[in-house]
Amino acid sequence: MNAARKIADGLIGLSASIGGLGLLFQVVVILIDVVGRAFGSPLYGSQDMTMTAMVILVFGAMALCDRNGGHVAVDLFEQNFPPAMNRAIDVIAAALGAVIFVALAWAVWQSAKLSVMLNLSTNLLYIPKAWTQWALVAFCLLTAFGMALRSAELAIRGYDVRKGEAE
Repeated sequence: MNAARKIADGLIGLSASIGGLGLLFQVVVILIDVVGRAFGSPLYGSQDMTMTAMVILVFGAMALCDRNGGHVAVDLFEQNFPPAMNRAIDVIAAALGAVIFVALAWAVWQSAKLSVMLNLSTNLLYIPKAWTQWALVAFCLLTAFGMALRSAELAIRGYDVRKGEAE
């Protein structure tokens, strides 16, 4: 399990770096577009670039968000439950999250196949939509892998990667 965690952490770091590059690209595109609009010449295709970069930005960082415990959690009753029940809830929530991200990846994969078949692209720059969809599939599968691994670590060893300690 330690080898799987090491691989997952490396892939999550890579994914977050790609998401960070998406953020940097997004900022540059918006800056150039806003300055260009001030001078009456907006950046051609900025909407296409922004849409594509936003997918990379959000889903590239999704696995890191889960690994660091950044997802919304409602803990109104957590203090009233015994630790074993809280751990079971965490295991189930992580496993359910993994299933949801696999389902999302599968749906986007199906959509990418349609995009290839219909030769769909963005409106102005004609960036093939399938490229972004394939990236989204990869990011979703990585997030699902991270969540499934977290669920297994919690269930088997009682180790919560979000807290860095065994419960």
